[in-house]
Amino acid sequence: MAAKALQPHQKELFGQPIGLYILFLTEMWERFSYYGMRALLVLYMTTQTTGDARGAGLAWTDQEALALYGWYTMLVYVMSIPGGMIADKLIGQKKAVLYGAVILCIGHAVLVLTDIWAFYTGLGLVILGVGLLKPNISTMVGGLYKAGDIRRDKGFSIFYIGINLGSLLATMIVGGVVAKWGGWHAGFGLAGVVMVLGLINYIAGQKYLSQVGNFIPSTNDKNEVSYGQLYSELFSSPKQLMFAGVLLAASLFGWYAMGWGGYGLLFLFLTAIASLLMMIYKDLDTQVYKDRFVVLLLSFIMVIIFWGGAFEQAGGLINLYTDTKTDRVLFGWEIPTVMFQSLNAGFIILLATTVAGIWAKRKLKGREASSIFKMAAGIIIMGFGFLFMVFAAMEFEKSGTSSMIWLVLAYLFHTIGELCISPVALSFITKLAPVKYASLMMGVYFAATGLGNKVAGVIGESASEFGELNIFAGIVIFTVIIGILFIIILKPLKRLTHGAEESERVLKNEEAEGFELAEN
Repeated sequence: MAAKALQPHQKELFGQPIGLYILFLTEMWERFSYYGMRALLVLYMTTQTTGDARGAGLAWTDQEALALYGWYTMLVYVMSIPGGMIADKLIGQKKAVLYGAVILCIGHAVLVLTDIWAFYTGLGLVILGVGLLKPNISTMVGGLYKAGDIRRDKGFSIFYIGINLGSLLATMIVGGVVAKWGGWHAGFGLAGVVMVLGLINYIAGQKYLSQVGNFIPSTNDKNEVSYGQLYSELFSSPKQLMFAGVLLAASLFGWYAMGWGGYGLLFLFLTAIASLLMMIYKDLDTQVYKDRFVVLLLSFIMVIIFWGGAFEQAGGLINLYTDTKTDRVLFGWEIPTVMFQSLNAGFIILLATTVAGIWAKRKLKGREASSIFKMAAGIIIMGFGFLFMVFAAMEFEKSGTSSMIWLVLAYLFHTIGELCISPVALSFITKLAPVKYASLMMGVYFAATGLGNKVAGVIGESASEFGELNIFAGIVIFTVIIGILFIIILKPLKRLTHGAEESERVLKNEEAEGFELAEN
């Protein structure tokens, strides 16, 4: 009897669903467009209107450019929250990714135009597009696998490579295009072209994604989270309502004091998030869940410090420093500023398995590090990366230029720090968050990342007043102190997790024994 033909969504390539590679390429090109845009943004805004070899810019001050950069990178991540909600409640992940990709293509097409309205409109469309695509394509990757499928972790690792490959290609190629053809808008346009490739790939591969990302109407499941209900319960909780009222009053005052600008809206957004988190805490029915929730929120502080205090300076302050104060000439060729941002993605591809191997060896020796320790170590390592930027700033003050080796070393340490904290933070959420609120807490993680990005912009802005040397030194001191403080309180925090990670280790050991028995 002939074997039953496999449906497209059941077909595999190298042991993985073909749908994984469709999503891999879509995300790779989306990240190409995002990181290509991110690398050019601040440089374009600060270039004089008379232009240089790369074309005319907007002639903004560094402070103005870094302020907008902070808002842009924050909103890109914050919009992941409504993007996920729209997918869950209205259209499903598959259509959300499609619509997000289309909006991104339109946004980059608008950015090719040189008018200022096109600049703002294009940025707004990119923010909306990423907000729809980014959270939902990751969810679709998970949906390719059934519960317990041992291929899942490897599938996500392959997907993560796509993210960094897109970043690497973007920062290598876009910088060269801008330098050779002398046009910022050529770079913006290239980012749009590759996003079109991603869209075409996604549409062409739909037959391999037929069983994933489809909209599932609400079934009134008792475990389903209703944001409206959580907020409505706030009015029947006097303590929480009073605290939310104080936050709201402070936000409105801040909004008024700052001239009804964007910061007021940010304060209102943070008030809404804080109120929601208070009601989630109140809703948790055991002290174990409440304690774990507190630890999870504390871990978000590390996320904000990592992305805001330091890492996102790569596209802002460090980008400007590279452009104006670094000797970028190598064997007679001046390396385009944008290309230095490819160091992060390149180091990730080179070092990811090495860093993972270090933690794995500790585990084999019975000394597995907790997630909190890894995250704290990541912050400290990243902080030491800024020590090299301190050396660069000192060299510039002494000789009027600085060596590019300081940048290479800084990016190296930043990457090692990222490998310690970024994948661990996502995993930590799944371990500690109650199943009922797991998706919501993932959204809060994105919001924390976005807030960190805005903090990065604010810190970068202050360099105009305090100077790069003081800013870089301040980041070193602050991040190292915070990392050490979390290590000092590591034991109490581990107690508050009530063995969440220990339980997982036992489960993994039992699974490993089962596989060994099966093999025997």
